[in-house]
Amino acid sequence: MDHREIIEAGLLLRPWQEADVDAVYRACQDRDIQRWTTVPRPYRREHARSFVTELSGRDWAEGTGAPFAVCDPTSGELLGSCGLISIDGNGTGEVGYWTAPWARGRNVMVRATRAVARWSFGTLGLRRLIWQAEVGNHASRLVALRAGFRIDGRLRLAGPASDGGGPEGWIGTLLPGEVPEPGSTGPAGPGTLVARRAAVFGRPQPTLFATAGAGELRLRAMEEQDLDAVVLTCRDPETIRWTTVPDPYERVDAQGYQGFGQAAWARGDAACFVIADPDDRYVGSLDLRLSPADPLLADVGFMTAPAARGRGYLPAALLALSAWGFTTLGLARIEWKANVGNNASRRAAEKAGFGFEGIARGGVSHRGERVDAWVGALLAEDLA
Repeated sequence: MDHREIIEAGLLLRPWQEADVDAVYRACQDRDIQRWTTVPRPYRREHARSFVTELSGRDWAEGTGAPFAVCDPTSGELLGSCGLISIDGNGTGEVGYWTAPWARGRNVMVRATRAVARWSFGTLGLRRLIWQAEVGNHASRLVALRAGFRIDGRLRLAGPASDGGGPEGWIGTLLPGEVPEPGSTGPAGPGTLVARRAAVFGRPQPTLFATAGAGELRLRAMEEQDLDAVVLTCRDPETIRWTTVPDPYERVDAQGYQGFGQAAWARGDAACFVIADPDDRYVGSLDLRLSPADPLLADVGFMTAPAARGRGYLPAALLALSAWGFTTLGLARIEWKANVGNNASRRAAEKAGFGFEGIARGGVSHRGERVDAWVGALLAEDLA
């Protein structure tokens, strides 16, 4: 494969050179590059030298890849890496990229990926590009969406980038004719709901605060110290009666619930919080689950530890979580459902401002049967 240079959208994409060693070494010390890509960890100068002087040239010579250095066309400064990390014999290439820390926030990689895509289809005659990233890498996902990729789903990764990361990855595809024109932003452009939520879920789960009585509550991610209290709460007869927690409930179930919350945050599907009292002890759980069908809709689920009931903890926490959902995630409506007869859940929802809307006959599945459910909701304007 002939070496090629691409000049497009204020960028120069060229083959790697030995003069790039220092910049590559410096860029790959970045925590995010080491977290989300397959670069060696720790990353040493010899790794950078091997990449720019041997590995990249071999890919070009053998036609198995097309790695480009992304540079400023005027100053020659290295801005990142973008190219085809693999090319198969059936007309499919896989795109991979990283942005140098000093070049972030300038839309560099969206422009570079679009340029590589146009070159791949127009010059190489490829028929499809694919993109993959570990679930949780929202920055890479946002670049792919803005470059025109359709995110088709998830798949189990053969080798996750992080030793402690999850086994799932996102996968997307791009076909000829689908690359956005230079300057266009598309449905995931800056200021869109997609971009807004990528910024939220691309960071560690935050801690929220609420006031109940004279004390301050913390809403935070579940920790190891909470597991025993979760087990006790889920073994309580009232919890078993009104929820669908496993019965009997074991510590492994609590660990599974903790893992579910971590995975849901990484995917951007839900925010699962523990309610902690002023002494940071577990007093309840509160989940906000985003609708897969309506981006402005979510629903809530919650439970309170037996010893903490009747203290006003849950309404205060529910109100704080709802306010966060409206202001940070851009939600318009948050729904609450409970089995008819679950008066404690209804009182908590109504104290938090949820309006009762009626009964959904057979509205929920409960331990093998359909049962009637109370339905209520809180709207963004209700908290104005």
